Amino acid sequence: MAVAADGKVGGGQLAEGPAREGWLSERAGIGTFAVVLALVAWEAAYRLRLVDPLFISAPSRVSIAAVELFAAGGIWNDLRVSGVEFLVGFLLSVVVGIPMGLVMGWYRRLAYVLDPFVNALYATPRVALLPLVVIWLGIGIWSKIAIVFLGAVFPVLLSTYAGVRTTDARLLRGARSFGADDLQIFRTLVLPGSVPFIVTGLRLGVGRALIGVVVGELYAAQAGIGFLIAVAGNQFQTDKVFVGVFPIALAGVASMGALTRLERRFERWRPAVGSEI
Repeated sequence: MAVAADGKVGGGQLAEGPAREGWLSERAGIGTFAVVLALVAWEAAYRLRLVDPLFISAPSRVSIAAVELFAAGGIWNDLRVSGVEFLVGFLLSVVVGIPMGLVMGWYRRLAYVLDPFVNALYATPRVALLPLVVIWLGIGIWSKIAIVFLGAVFPVLLSTYAGVRTTDARLLRGARSFGADDLQIFRTLVLPGSVPFIVTGLRLGVGRALIGVVVGELYAAQAGIGFLIAVAGNQFQTDKVFVGVFPIALAGVASMGALTRLERRFERWRPAVGSEI
């Protein structure tokens, strides 16, 4: 299918330059409207007694519970603990996952050695490893950091590995024909071509890291947002459960937005697309 001269494909306009900024503003506006509409519908369902507040609460009750929790002050420590667990665990996954993915993609025989272990750990649910991690590291902050790390490192590693392995063989042959050594090829071809894959792995890793924070704190913790959710759930305090859920959701949205911006900065490194699709 050919790309039209006015920049339209199949009725949709390509977002480039000012058009892209307008598209982003439209996306944010529509998304905000949809969220507000959902909250209004949720509150209306509560007011009309269409739902049982014991099971789903209401935005007004969640807001009151949030004010009470923040006024009491205990939730600040929960946010700090969960934030530290997320940041340290995720950063460790980046520090370990990206270099390992690059090395495994570059050295084929090393990938053959590590593949069984990586695949086994990636396929193993993190919940199954929680008892072992708690036995090894206790119920303190380091066991949660370990769970966050285990959840986030494999998407980062595997995406980076895929980015290296999908480097165009024609480019590699062309570079070698001009006398480029391995370091030059890696620095000028392989690494730039892998960046979009790496950013995608980071986006996947963020979601896994947030899951790791909550799951780890639900299982064994003394503080944290997951601990708050667990205690409130055991006491059937649905409004407080939602107070704990919303910061996790907001952290995910903010992280995804930041990584989307980062990915957009590297779009010029993607392979060029021809005039025919």
